[in-house]
Amino acid sequence: MIIYEYFRSSAAFRLRIALNLKGLSPERRFIHLANGEQRKPEYKAINPQGLVPYLVDGDFTLAQSLAIIEYLDETYPEPPLLPMDVRKRAWVRSVAQLIACDIHPVNNLRILNYLTDYLQVSDEAKNRWYCHWILEGFAALEKILEGRKVQSTFCLGETPTLADICLIPQVANANRFKCALDDFPRIVGIYQHAMKLSAFNDAQPSKQPDFPTPA
Repeated sequence: MIIYEYFRSSAAFRLRIALNLKGLSPERRFIHLANGEQRKPEYKAINPQGLVPYLVDGDFTLAQSLAIIEYLDETYPEPPLLPMDVRKRAWVRSVAQLIACDIHPVNNLRILNYLTDYLQVSDEAKNRWYCHWILEGFAALEKILEGRKVQSTFCLGETPTLADICLIPQVANANRFKCALDDFPRIVGIYQHAMKLSAFNDAQPSKQPDFPTPA
């Protein structure tokens, strides 16, 4: 099994958490998005979309982090990342997609580069854009978490699910861009709890082999 990834990618961060929870150690190959390696013909020949993460499992290949994580969850079912109950499973997927489909895409590196390089947006305005979409999404998610029938240390229950796998990288991004999270105690609480676990802590960008070392 081979995973193509980049230390700063939120989607790759998600996948690293899932791999750690499953106890899987695939070969890792690094595509430096900030240097444009994803646009090179060599990588486009592997992944036509030119994004990370990307999975190669024997003769099977797969893009998109949530699809990869669910493939791994079905291939290596322990520990499960989705509940057995159909309604709980749907709820977990809805939270994961709130983050992966509605918050993350408007804040990823391609969008930020377009804002600054082509639209000539200032760094200050770019950061406001970034925090705006995180805070809007988190405001809804905090209400959703508040409405749970039973409050818990993770998004649903006392073990991590796909929802937490998506949430933790997004909170890390919010902290990186200094977005104020004072209004989201449940989200922050889940983040703080999760980061005490090695599966989450070891997946963070600063602990990856391709994280740049100071000159």
